[in-house]
Amino acid sequence: MTAPPTMTAKPATGISSLLKTAFINALVALVLFSLMVGIRTEAGPDGQLTYWTRFGELASLVAIVFGGSIVIELLRLWMGPAGTEKLVPPAVQSGLSFVGRYLAPALLIFTLLVPVIFYNQRYILDLAILVLTYVMLGWGLNVVVGLAGLLDLGYVAFYAVGAYSYGLLATNFGWSFWICLPLAGILAAFWGVLLGFPVLRLRGDYLAIVTLAFGEIIRLVIINWQSLTGGPNGVSGIPRPTFFGIPLDNSDDGLAAKLGIEYSSTHRIVFLFYLILALALLTNWVTIRLRRLPIGRAWEALREDEVACRALGINTTTTKLTAFATGAMFGGFAGAFFATRQGFISPESFTFQESALVLAIVVLGGMGSQLGVALAALAMIGGFELFRGLETYRMLVFGMAMVLIMIWRPRGLIGHRAPTVYLTKAQAISSDLVKEGHG
Repeated sequence: MTAPPTMTAKPATGISSLLKTAFINALVALVLFSLMVGIRTEAGPDGQLTYWTRFGELASLVAIVFGGSIVIELLRLWMGPAGTEKLVPPAVQSGLSFVGRYLAPALLIFTLLVPVIFYNQRYILDLAILVLTYVMLGWGLNVVVGLAGLLDLGYVAFYAVGAYSYGLLATNFGWSFWICLPLAGILAAFWGVLLGFPVLRLRGDYLAIVTLAFGEIIRLVIINWQSLTGGPNGVSGIPRPTFFGIPLDNSDDGLAAKLGIEYSSTHRIVFLFYLILALALLTNWVTIRLRRLPIGRAWEALREDEVACRALGINTTTTKLTAFATGAMFGGFAGAFFATRQGFISPESFTFQESALVLAIVVLGGMGSQLGVALAALAMIGGFELFRGLETYRMLVFGMAMVLIMIWRPRGLIGHRAPTVYLTKAQAISSDLVKEGHG
C-alpha cells in the first residue's frame, strides 16, 4: 500500500522551508559581516588607508549561521510551538525543576567558598569581586526597572555619586569607610529623588531619554567642576577600608599582627570580597522584604498598568520616587565600594556604557528576578573575561548571544512577573454584602 500524497508532502515542505530560512539568514550574515569581518581597513604609517581581506573567516561565520539556523529550527520543531504541550520528557522536566529549586543555595555556598578555593589565584578573586559588584548594581537597578517598570538609562549617575561622595569625604575629612558608606547611599538616594521629580509624568521612551540625559549631566559636572572633583584627573589617594578600625596592612597595628599570623596582601582582597558579598546580600534581602510590603506591591502594580494603579488609589508620585530613591541608594553603596577598592576614581569609569551593561544584565537575567540577575552578571562579566582572547569577535559573540536569548527567552533567563501576594483560594462572600448599595 502506498502512502497518500499528503503524508509525503509535509516533510518535504518542512525541509524546504527550513533550508529556505537558513539560506536567508546566511545571506543576511554575509551582507552584515562582509564589512565587519571580511574586509578590514586601517590607517597606514604614511597616513593612507590600507585594507586586507579575511574571506576564510567570513565563510566560516556564514557557515555557522547557516548551520545554527537549521539547529534552531529543528529545536523549535522538537519543543513544539508556543501554547502547546512541549515534547520534553518528564524526567527532563523534573530534573530542571530540581536544579531550579537548589540552584540559588548552591551558588551561595560556592560563593562563600570562593576565597578558600582560589586563595592563591589573585586574578579569580579580582574577577569575583567585579562580578559581585555588578550583581549588586543589577539588583539595585532591578528595583527601578524590574519591579517598578521605570526604564532608567542613567543608573551610572548614582554609581558615580556614591563613588565621589566616599572619595571626597574620605580624602578631605579623613572619615572612615563605615561612616562614609551610609552617607554615600543617602546622597545617592537624594539625587534619585531629584531625578524622580522631573520624570513623574513621563513613561516609556521619554523616560529613558531623560534618565540618559541625567547620567550624562552628572558625568559632565564631574569633569568640569575641577575645584571639587578634580575634573579629568579624578580623585586619588582614597583610603582603603579597615576591619572596624583595624588596618589590613603589614604594620604592628595591622590585623595580621593582632591575630599572630603571617601577613599577606591577599588578606585585603579576601576582605574586599566578603565586604561586597555582604553588601550584595543586604541588597537582595532588602529588595525581597520590600516586595512583600505595600510599597513593593505598589511597584508591581505600577509596572503592570499605571492607569489602573491610579484608579486603585495608589499615589504614583510617592511610588515612583521611592523606587528611584531605593535603587539609587544601592547604586551609591556599590559606588562607595568601587572607590575604596580602586583607591582612585575618574569620570572615565562612569560612562553610558556602564549603564547599558547593567541594564543588559537586568533584562537578560529577567526583570524582577533576583537569581536571574545574578546569573546574567556572572555570564556577562565572566564571559567577557572568558572570551578576552578573541578580541575582535568578543562583542560579536555576545551580541549574537543576546539576540538569541531575547528570541528564546524574551522575559530573560528567569522571567518573574508573578505578583508577590495573591489569593491561594477563592473565598465565599455573603449575599448580604453584594446587594445594591453594599458593594
